[in-house]
Amino acid sequence: MIHDLIDKVEYIFNKHGVSEGFLGPVEGLVILRHVEPTELIATIYEPVVCLILQGRKETIVGNRLVSFSAGESLIVSHHLPVTSKICDASKNKPYIAVVLKIDMSIIRSLYQEVGSEYLDNKGAKSLDVNKTDKNLLETIGRFLSASSDPIEAQVIGPALFKELHFRLLKAPHGKMLREMLLHDSQATYIANAISYIRKNYKKNYSIPNLAKSVSMSSSSFHHHFKRIAETTPLQYQKNLRLLEAERLITTEGYTVASAAFEVGYESANQFSREYARKFGKTAKGSKIKES
Repeated sequence: MIHDLIDKVEYIFNKHGVSEGFLGPVEGLVILRHVEPTELIATIYEPVVCLILQGRKETIVGNRLVSFSAGESLIVSHHLPVTSKICDASKNKPYIAVVLKIDMSIIRSLYQEVGSEYLDNKGAKSLDVNKTDKNLLETIGRFLSASSDPIEAQVIGPALFKELHFRLLKAPHGKMLREMLLHDSQATYIANAISYIRKNYKKNYSIPNLAKSVSMSSSSFHHHFKRIAETTPLQYQKNLRLLEAERLITTEGYTVASAAFEVGYESANQFSREYARKFGKTAKGSKIKES
């Protein structure tokens, strides 16, 4: 079945006349093909399922290293700051992956249909990997096929997309999604807090007030934020600031100082130190010397 999915991806890339990079044939779907490994890149993962068809990838979230390869899939339930790299890829055997966005409104709409049968979430992780079962592979394959035809994508695409979410809820590594079935779960509260931080990352805010806004005590908020995001709220905010500053410097031509102040730093020196720790280079682009 994996080979059939590889053929579908290759067909889509050939149809678009490209040999590598990424394509988004329909909304919510991205397919990737790389012919060489990549460097470690810092980014924010959105809620997605990423199925590797060929090659291997490593992702670091918090202090945890997650490695996954062909036939395995990664389910991400929250927006998470990570660093990742493609480890195995070549011209003869490129890295190939299918990434599908997870729509939380669809997840929660399934609660009335699945009831409490799928509420087991013991040991849930917001970023988790497992071998992809046959039913999930088949659903992804049918969605890929439909995406290649505009009429099929419009007519049966939505039903297949909903089925995909049901398959993810049933998956062994879909436990955090099962926790998010409920509007008043800790996972949902933390998702709401993350949404607030993402919208207001340039501002300074009170952690107790943020906890209160999502109906949690400060102690409970800290505990569950660290459990789910695998970092603290302030470190999460810092990651957002640094990632946006990196974009401003490298693609928008901002100076170090102007980028620092634009994302909310009050000290350019503090920004430079934290930038160097995160990216392993100075904000001007030269490599940090090993001590």
